[in-house]
Amino acid sequence: MISKHDVLKAFNFRHACKTFDPARKIPDADFRYILECGRLSPSSFGYEPWRFVVVQDMALRDKLRAVSWGAQGQFPTASHVIAILARKDDLLPGSDYTEHVMRDVQKMSDEAIARRHTFYPQFHQHDFRIDTPRALFDWSCHQAYIALANMTTAAALIRIDSCPVEGFNREDAEAVLAEAGLLEDGRFGLAVMVAFGYRIKPQPEKARQVIEDLVRWV
Repeated sequence: MISKHDVLKAFNFRHACKTFDPARKIPDADFRYILECGRLSPSSFGYEPWRFVVVQDMALRDKLRAVSWGAQGQFPTASHVIAILARKDDLLPGSDYTEHVMRDVQKMSDEAIARRHTFYPQFHQHDFRIDTPRALFDWSCHQAYIALANMTTAAALIRIDSCPVEGFNREDAEAVLAEAGLLEDGRFGLAVMVAFGYRIKPQPEKARQVIEDLVRWV
């Protein structure tokens, strides 16, 4: 069993690595493990609204880098880069995608699906008010960040570095991905990107607020 000390050590090891060692590549088995930790991440209603696009084509990386001010050092040097996409209208109540997940992936009974058909629209329209295209996409992106966090932590546990990348123009980056045929005619949008590899410079000291400033007990 992994110890609490090991987990905290991994969190202290992890930092936003700005430049990687371009000579070091992540072994295939280790990267598949990182992807599996993303796949197993939790999502609201279990709808898994993400798509992990592993960008190893350096020409495509260069196009994304040109519209990503926050990836200038990472994309040319990283062993692996993932563009994490988030679903859009696929998450609407009654969509083909949600029906597929309930019936074919989750193997829900007809009775359970009927109950979902009752409260899922209520959740959309009233509870979370995700009844506009932007609100729905934002909700999907929030879940993609769960997978992002799990993949970066999983990587840190085996001493692989990472750097989440939000520093990009979304419209321009999505145009690059759409031109490459990766957004499936607008069914997906770009939530966040993340680079993985091995640091080439020493890790800076981690700076965080003290626990007393972050936690309230009631």
